[in-house]
Amino acid sequence: MKSPDPIDVASHCARAALGMMDRHKVPAHPENFAIWYTYVAGRNPDLTAAIDEILKTGGAFTPDVNDLLYERFAVFGQDRAELREVGQRVEEAVGRVLEFLGQASQGTDGYGAALESFSGKLSSGTQTLPGHLAEAVSAIMAETRTMAELNRQLDSQLANSAGEIARLRNHLDDLKHEASTDALTQLANRKLFDQSLTHEAKAAAASGRPLCLLMIDIDHFKQFNDTHGHQLGDQILKLVARTMGEAVQAKDIAARYGGEEFAVILPGTTLDEAMAVAEAIRAQVVGKRVTNRRTGQVLGQVTLSVGAALYRPGEDLGGFIHRADEALYEAKRSGRNQVVRETLP
Repeated sequence: MKSPDPIDVASHCARAALGMMDRHKVPAHPENFAIWYTYVAGRNPDLTAAIDEILKTGGAFTPDVNDLLYERFAVFGQDRAELREVGQRVEEAVGRVLEFLGQASQGTDGYGAALESFSGKLSSGTQTLPGHLAEAVSAIMAETRTMAELNRQLDSQLANSAGEIARLRNHLDDLKHEASTDALTQLANRKLFDQSLTHEAKAAAASGRPLCLLMIDIDHFKQFNDTHGHQLGDQILKLVARTMGEAVQAKDIAARYGGEEFAVILPGTTLDEAMAVAEAIRAQVVGKRVTNRRTGQVLGQVTLSVGAALYRPGEDLGGFIHRADEALYEAKRSGRNQVVRETLP
């Protein structure tokens, strides 16, 4: 993707980006450079806010943080948005074509049956007709049979085309699913979480119904990962994700927020109800034991810290997430393996 900046501006932004990356110990990989160049150029307000927040709180730009920034704010975001829009248009067009093909297939079936019937009636009546008329009728019969055969071929072609378009639409659905799903846990990914939270917040503000958010973190996950390895760490992530999926309703959105942190969007749910959902998830996870499948060794139990917050209509979504995060951190400060609700003003 070409930069729209003049060469002098681009050179300045590039030097500034590399300087900041060096000060904050960010490896100068192309993906990281793309993020920091965009930050220095001031092209993406959301990216600027995210990095400023990390800088303000003294956070470290770890590999996980860098990967998350790239996933959320890659410079190709506009291209992806355009691709999603094109995909939506293709799907709508496919729907219209499938509807037309269905109608056309029904029409050709009916027309073909009528031609066959007419042809049969002509055949049975030619023996009683005068010679020249019989000859004309025979010619009509031949043309009718030809038309009926063409009709059958068209019907077959329409069926094949409909099947191919249906396969393409299914493939498009698969691609959309992959683009919005975390590959490891099969929960919604961060992109779908952001989109869903925006949508549900607007719906809550319009309807007056409550909206709650749970932020969930696996206690001591890094220590477990370092001790037992990434494969068992992945096993824990999948265990937590599966438990979350079983505990929430169809209207709720369970997502992997990043690393070992998860989130659940709870539309139409009060804060007391959200606390009950969070406690159910925590209790189900802590009741399980993690074992090494290869050796059978029991490695211990998994515990969760959970923060819950209630949306305030019209507020910035960053503030909403921050309040749920603050409740989560309070759960950790208070000893972990518990659910804490936001502190109301």
